[in-house]
Amino acid sequence: MFSPYYAAARRLGWSDPENFCAVNVALYEPRRKFWSLTERTRRDLRRNRDSLAIGPSSLLCDGNALVIDINELTVPVPRRIRGTVRVTPTVTNDKVMHLDEAGRHRWRPIAPHARVRVELHDPRIRWEGAAYLDTNSGDEPLEDAFLAWDWSRAHTPDGTTITYDVTRRDGSKGSLGRIFDPSGRMRTPGLPPTVPLPATHWRIARNVRCDVECSPHVVRTLEDTPFYARSVVETHLGSKPVTAIHESLSLSRVANPIVRCMLPFRMPRKRFRHPNDVWRA
Repeated sequence: MFSPYYAAARRLGWSDPENFCAVNVALYEPRRKFWSLTERTRRDLRRNRDSLAIGPSSLLCDGNALVIDINELTVPVPRRIRGTVRVTPTVTNDKVMHLDEAGRHRWRPIAPHARVRVELHDPRIRWEGAAYLDTNSGDEPLEDAFLAWDWSRAHTPDGTTITYDVTRRDGSKGSLGRIFDPSGRMRTPGLPPTVPLPATHWRIARNVRCDVECSPHVVRTLEDTPFYARSVVETHLGSKPVTAIHESLSLSRVANPIVRCMLPFRMPRKRFRHPNDVWRA
């Protein structure tokens, strides 16, 4: 949805989104991080009911888990990321929620509770832990409906708490909060007020939900880009301290032509050449 190539194609008229697809890998270690987001064409895309392959990487639902086979190159300094990520849901959800009043933008937390097993060969990393899986879809570009949003997710002993706070294109505000308990039951909580966090290096505003008389703080900023920030935040929800994954997005920045010109440095577009020509159309 942030592809500068897709945005350029849309300006010339309708364009097939399957011609602009990618597998995004972000890996964070204490002193280094890895990023890969190589866009492919429809000739490098294969999918059916249970699997999706984009270039050299693939995703497969084997009946119990989502198995992600990664084979990508980092940018801007090329380094191989290879290995397998297995996401096993412990709770699933089939409810779809609208992020806008017109229902053009939808969000579904597929697995609010899950376990993940990461086994990478390059770099050599292996670990297991808590996981989460969701999906977003829409009938128009995000920047046509929203100016900005903040999203957060926190795992607690009581379940998974997820919040969305959006600023619509007309300046009005919207919010959405859900709690999924360990049995999968969903409820809508009363949301505490939003509290501003320090802006990022690129001056992206960040706001997080926090109980009254509590002071949230940023533990680490994982991604700091001209239009998007991903952070680890310590806050309080339901009178309990939680550590949340937090995302802030500026859609007005996404639509900025200067930002569009910067994106290819983090998002190259390449044709995948399989040694056996398996991927050729």
